[in-house]
Amino acid sequence: MPELSPSTNRTHTVAVFVHHPMCSVDSVNGVLQAFSRDFRLKIFTRHPVTPDFFDDVDLVVFPGGDGEASAFRHLLKSNAPSVKKFLQKGGKYLGICMGAYWADAHYFDILKSTRVVQYIRRPGADIRSSYGTVAPIKWRNQPEHMYFYDGSTYLGGQFDTVATYANGDPMAIVQGSVGLIGCHPESQANWYTKKYMQPHWHHENHHHLLKQFVNDFLLEKKQLNLF
Repeated sequence: MPELSPSTNRTHTVAVFVHHPMCSVDSVNGVLQAFSRDFRLKIFTRHPVTPDFFDDVDLVVFPGGDGEASAFRHLLKSNAPSVKKFLQKGGKYLGICMGAYWADAHYFDILKSTRVVQYIRRPGADIRSSYGTVAPIKWRNQPEHMYFYDGSTYLGGQFDTVATYANGDPMAIVQGSVGLIGCHPESQANWYTKKYMQPHWHHENHHHLLKQFVNDFLLEKKQLNLF
């Protein structure tokens, strides 16, 4: 699979999984837009990758979409072993929404004593059903409204919290080489068509937050001192 953005100035390579609608074209396009200036980009799908596909990859990204997390077994039947081998060798994992659910014990099983659950089922959740909207959050203690569609939160174990939902539950976390985000910082302008959502279009500021999340806490591994 060819690189999407070849450049000698980009020192890290990111591989992004796409399968519409579970890891949707819209979400993948948002990730590519957010990362294209700073990282070399590769795409892979449910079809088997070549044995050397991950050799030059630093970070694998599983974006969000629409569908059941259980589709994992069908979609990743061919490539899950390659992804796990990549992670065992020290590769980094970024999961957004659906991709965050796939880090759970029922799927990739790459978390230590932490479970990934639906935010809408949590006590005190301000959103109680599955639909596209904006959620009030705090990202590194700063208030934001971020696109949300049945995103995840995280229970148990030890991790660093980068962002929280309105009820205080973790929205974005880092555990070792795994970063998980329940909302959609990769969202684009055409996601904000509802009248009440239009004032919350972030003008790609959330793309910068996503890129900073990856740079600071996965690729560069700065000391976390957030909450």
